[in-house]
Amino acid sequence: MSSSPDHDEAHNGALGSRLNWLRAAVLGANDGIVSTAGLVVGVAGATDDRSALLTAGLAGLLAGSMSMAAGEYVSVSTQRDSEKAALAMERRELRESPEAELAELTGLLMERGLSEELAREAAVQLTERDALRAHARVELGIDPDELTNPWHAAWASFFAFTAGALLPLLAIVLPPASARLYVTVGSVLAALALTGWWSARLGSAPARRAVLRNVGGGAVAMGVTYGAGVLLGAVGV
Repeated sequence: MSSSPDHDEAHNGALGSRLNWLRAAVLGANDGIVSTAGLVVGVAGATDDRSALLTAGLAGLLAGSMSMAAGEYVSVSTQRDSEKAALAMERRELRESPEAELAELTGLLMERGLSEELAREAAVQLTERDALRAHARVELGIDPDELTNPWHAAWASFFAFTAGALLPLLAIVLPPASARLYVTVGSVLAALALTGWWSARLGSAPARRAVLRNVGGGAVAMGVTYGAGVLLGAVGV
């Protein structure tokens, strides 16, 4: 019977991790859609040359995906370093003052609703089984076996952004010149509605508000960049 809680905890932790990755992927794709759409629509306001649109779109896609990957790598590396430092400190405290750490674990379990007697018994059993793991999970909220991986985060951001950016890039260069702006705006707004709905679903938030916010933000971004492109094209820049 004692294996059931451990199984449920691992399952819930894995589920939460998967949801976080999915949410990050949706947000990365959304960034790729909006930033690349704003770029190519702005260029389309100044020129209808397909080569110029393709060059601008590819440059935006590569710059954005690399920037996202690098930023995510640095951020998650910092988080991983912090987790390792916290685990090292906890390991040292367990070695130097085991009784104080046992009392601390007992107090943490009491804060979660256990009686003093039951909390003490649970703390003793957890410490005998794996003291570091017990303190890491209860005190620090860290799973020693599931430390964040900066490379996973970097590649996930890179591919998510790239996937999102490909939509406006293809929409602006594949259709004929007379239809490319309408196709791009329509496909981008539809994609933003989808990513807004999906992000709301993953976060258990109201979908309508998320969709309207996402679509509205994308529409404003494309409107502003298109107006700037038209203005620059009119003055011959």
